[in-house]
Formats: sequence, C-alpha cells, structure tokens
Amino acid sequence: MQPAVSVIMNCYNGSRHLRSALRSLFAQSHCDYELVFYDNASTDESPAILQEVAASFEDRTRYVRGEQTVPLGAARNRALAHARGRYIAFLDCDDLWLPEKLARQIALFEANPKVGLVCTDTEIFDEERTVKRLFAESRPSRGMAFAELVERQWISMSSAMLRREAMENLLEDSGGASPEKPRACFDEELNVCEEADVFYRIAHDWELDYVDAPLTRWRVHGGNTTFGKFGQFAEETLYILEKHRRLYPGYDAAHPNLVALLTRRAAFQKGVALWREGRNAEARSSIAPWTGTSLKYRLFWWASFLPGQCFDRAARLYFSLPTALRR
Repeated sequence: MQPAVSVIMNCYNGSRHLRSALRSLFAQSHCDYELVFYDNASTDESPAILQEVAASFEDRTRYVRGEQTVPLGAARNRALAHARGRYIAFLDCDDLWLPEKLARQIALFEANPKVGLVCTDTEIFDEERTVKRLFAESRPSRGMAFAELVERQWISMSSAMLRREAMENLLEDSGGASPEKPRACFDEELNVCEEADVFYRIAHDWELDYVDAPLTRWRVHGGNTTFGKFGQFAEETLYILEKHRRLYPGYDAAHPNLVALLTRRAAFQKGVALWREGRNAEARSSIAPWTGTSLKYRLFWWASFLPGQCFDRAARLYFSLPTALRR
C-alpha cells in the first residue's frame, strides 16, 4: 500500500546525531509514512544505530546501502528510486523535526492540488543555542513564487516536502531507470547547489506554500563547510543561470532582474573565494562592476584589502547580519 509520505534520509558517517534525528521522525503525529534510509557506504556505527532506534518501526523502514560513496546529489537520486509515497520529505541526519511537521504540511497539500512544495519555518541551532529563525525577519511568498525564491532562497532541505508529481516532472534521463542508475531529479553536475536547483525548478511550474511555525531544526556545527565553498557556489550559480535559459525559452526577456542578480551573485561568490585564497586584487576585479549596486558590495570591496586570513571571521560576521543587509 502506498504511504502518504516517503521520508528520505541520506547518511554518510552520520552517527553523532543520528539517534536524535531518527527519534524526531518516529515521534511524528502523522504515522502514514515510510523511511527510506540510504547508507552512502558509511564506515561508522550508523547502520547499527538505525537498527537499534528503528527496531519498533521495521514495518515502515527501508534500509538501502550503496556499494561506494557517491556525491550527495547522486545519493539522493538513489534513495528516491526506492520511494513510494505521494509526497517526499527529506530529513538530514543531524537535523530534527517537531511532532506536527508532517501533518501540517500534508494538510496544505491536500487543500490545494496546485502546490508542489511545502516547507516550514526553520530554527538554526548549534550545540548551545538557537542561532536564528529563517522566517523571523520576513515571511516567504506563497503561490507562484519562482522569481522570489531565486532572489531569496528560504527553504532548508530538512523542511522541504514535495509532491511526487512535481518531482517526476523534473526527471532528467541519466541513462537508466534502475536503483543504481536512476533517472535524476537532482542534477548530479552540481555539488553545492543541487537542492536549490530542485526547489527553483519546482517553483517555476508549481505553487509554493509554507507552515508558519518552526517545525524544523537545522543543526550547524564544525562539519558545515559552506564558508569554504564560495568558489563552487560561483560556478554553480552561473551553471543554474544557463540551465534556466535552456529550460525556459525567453528567460532573459521574462526575468532580466534574475539574470542580473545571478550574474552579480556569482561575481560576489567568486570574489570571496579569491579573497580567501589571498588573491585580493583579483577579488576586487571580480566585484568591480557591481560596487555601485549595494552596500554589501562596497563593504566587500573594502574588506578585500584585509589579509585572506580574516576570511572566516568576516564570513561568520556576514552570516550573522539581517537578511536585508546580506541581499
């Protein structure tokens, strides 16, 4: 029998926080779900922890182990090949759900068949405190919100639930349809923007909705590597722009502001990567055409005169600023 929701957990050596993540899933008030647990060839105790915590939920748990470790986007595609639910949700191994998360998202899907993706507000937390709430400063958009989402990506992965039909519309043939070589929803050419790419493409064709409550908790810790990947973000931002142009004829005419935004965003990301490498003059050259567009770019121009060793501290300061100042 088809479950209402397939919950995808992709795990690679995730034992440190896996117990709490699993317990938050099994504490859901809505019980019509299956867990598809994709073990990306872990070498730690993750499989044993799953067996221990899921012992009372074996009838709704499906364990799949890959033969070798693959990038996360590819691992998500392999897990999706085993999913049977009408809706697809994602829970990363170090994140948490509150008990009403699934129930309240499903209610929004059932109320509107045009909705392709529902997220929730998210608390970002570390081991000591809640750092911030994603929706605290401004609420996201509902309905057809493609441009708004590209401008301000407000969806955390563990908060997202997607309609199966919306995901199937994304399928890009990668040469097969077996669990080991599935057709791909997640673009396997991407390594840091694969989630945003999926959200953007769904938003282009489907309505979005959200639960205005912090029902997802996103853990940040020393393993988070966003700060060190600005160069990849720059490359993949431009890749996504070209992909949109290919998928959506007349994109430049329909969305000139997005073309400018993505081009400018990639220049900023590249400039940050160059500065981190100590290539300060090249960093300023990358950002030079955009310094008159916002305070953010002018501040970066002046920051780039500092040594590259200042990068990590400046990056953390930057991400602590209100969203309006970071745009």
